[in-house]
Amino acid sequence: MRTGGQTKESAVAHEYLDAAATAPLRAEARAAMLAVFDAGAANPSSVHAPGNRAKRSLEESRFRIAAAFNARPADLVLTSGGTEANNLAIIGLALATPRGRHLVTTPIEHPSVLESCRYLERVFGFELTLLPVNFDGRVDPADAAAALRPDTTLISVGLANAEVGTVQPLPEIAAHAASLGVLVHTDAVQAASSLPLSFAGESWPGPDIHAMTVASHKFGGPQGMGALFVRRHLPLEAILHGGGQEGGARSGTENVAGAAGFAAAVSATCTGVGTRALELIRSRDALIDRVLAEVPGSRLTGHRSERLPGHASFVVAGVSGESLLIALDATGIAVSSGSACAAGMDGPSPALLAMGVDPALAQTAIRFTFAEALSEEAVERIVRALRSEVQAARR
Repeated sequence: MRTGGQTKESAVAHEYLDAAATAPLRAEARAAMLAVFDAGAANPSSVHAPGNRAKRSLEESRFRIAAAFNARPADLVLTSGGTEANNLAIIGLALATPRGRHLVTTPIEHPSVLESCRYLERVFGFELTLLPVNFDGRVDPADAAAALRPDTTLISVGLANAEVGTVQPLPEIAAHAASLGVLVHTDAVQAASSLPLSFAGESWPGPDIHAMTVASHKFGGPQGMGALFVRRHLPLEAILHGGGQEGGARSGTENVAGAAGFAAAVSATCTGVGTRALELIRSRDALIDRVLAEVPGSRLTGHRSERLPGHASFVVAGVSGESLLIALDATGIAVSSGSACAAGMDGPSPALLAMGVDPALAQTAIRFTFAEALSEEAVERIVRALRSEVQAARR
């Protein structure tokens, strides 16, 4: 059985359905990293021949990542992952922009977005407005428009939510904010690997986005690599200080091999992303339809159609999501009960609570996410196992 180009070799052959946490490492990414390792270690800031070789490799990777999103290499800051990129975008833009001390975001954002905003609130006296979301996890653009003020510095709305897969009406939100001079950031970590995105021109999600975050491991690249796309004309306060790498935006010796793997994974994933999205949507909808029809008490979370192509999430009344996860894992199906970044936390998901889900029901959440289309046989096996384990748990 293969998922994301990976052959599974374990005591229990797993159907890997947790790509929203980490996609399987692509063969192209592994080969690109090995090529850098085999060439020999060198610091890209060094002026000797090995250093120049490392520098060329790094800049080639930067070019490939930027090109995949119709961005300029100068718009790209390489980071240690999505969390650092979100911190840099929110803290760096807010501190460098003297417009005011008001921030706008949503209660269903990744913790790195929310905690960055709360850091500015706590340390620098910023005021934070959290936009309401409906039962599908969507922001009403009218609510976003109403929240903006003359002293609003930045609005950050994730392109798609990790837990429920809902895609936001970001172009409409961003267009109004940008018309008022408000900076717009989006965390595109979950969306970028399965939807065709552009950081330039009129293409989706639109020209009014000032900063956008992506992460390598969602594409099947190495963990510990990410990127912030930020318009080159904008001032950006660094949050890591030192040698001034990445154009002064992010100090620290660059991860040359990680960048090469990141670039290879992005290039491979973004090639034919539109066609693959349609295939994922067919698998997603087949899985959703069958779960809702065959698993009593199941309810879809997130928007039915405006959601990520390879994302199906549910609550199942009367069953613990964590217990269901463990039971499915024993049958060879790897899933999640919510965001991997919230794993180990007690209590129901804050995102589901913000969407109006009852706290007890929110603790029954389970999420199926996949980087490649599922076969009919795979869907059959997943639904059969889920139905069986739910029945067993209720007994």
